[in-house]
Amino acid sequence: MQFGMPTLIENRTLEENVALCGSLGLNFVELNMNFPEYQTERLEDTGALISAAEQAGVYYTIHLDENLDIADFNQLVVNAYLETIRRTISVAKALLPLRDRFGDCTQLLTLNMHMNHGVHITLPDRKVQMYERDFDTYLKSFARFRAFCEEWIGDSDVRIVVENTDGYRDYEKKAIELLLESPVFGLTWDIGHSKAIWEKDVPWIMEHSERLMHFHVHDGTEEPPRNHLALGDGEIDLISHLELARIRNARCVLETKTIAALRKSIQWMRENWEEKE
Repeated sequence: MQFGMPTLIENRTLEENVALCGSLGLNFVELNMNFPEYQTERLEDTGALISAAEQAGVYYTIHLDENLDIADFNQLVVNAYLETIRRTISVAKALLPLRDRFGDCTQLLTLNMHMNHGVHITLPDRKVQMYERDFDTYLKSFARFRAFCEEWIGDSDVRIVVENTDGYRDYEKKAIELLLESPVFGLTWDIGHSKAIWEKDVPWIMEHSERLMHFHVHDGTEEPPRNHLALGDGEIDLISHLELARIRNARCVLETKTIAALRKSIQWMRENWEEKE
């Protein structure tokens, strides 16, 4: 199995993240485009990315900007996000040789994305989600997005994987199912996010488990709702999730938010998982 780390805020540079990844014996770093250091123009300096990775013997996956919203009603905004995705796909293609050299060639290289809930209107008795109200327009945006991604990805080993966060809305499930009709899309299961919302997304995720390609692994609790804990510090049945990831040949990001929690999680893995392989 392939295990990696997220971009950590304690590390101010690419080199610090990559060096930590290599020193901990992990396989890859998930570059997070929410950080100013990993905006599109910076990622397009693929020579620097490749040089740093080669020194540490690691490769990369990419986490797209969490604010990304390809269904926004403002087409100018949508066009900017689409262009960001197009260029990021090109970056991922250029980084594929790192996966071939330091990773597992049977695993596709992933760009992780969140679903944007969109804005809502608050009425005296309820909240109305605008994407639910204008669902046909919303779904057409995803059909257009899917077609563009199929064109941009082509026959390369790049995939876009959709991550669960704080609970899928019904209109989002339908949009994701539209995306999953295409082979260039898959799913990320963030097991900590699931735990913090009382596992309400799990039945839907398991219905589509054959499309799981990527896992965000961290511990969590339901009450109080917490996630991104070091492995062993929460209530999640971590072994069963890791076993599913192995069955699906999916990568796992040990998605803690601090270096200390990452180190603790790796120690938990050594004591509780590696011996079972």
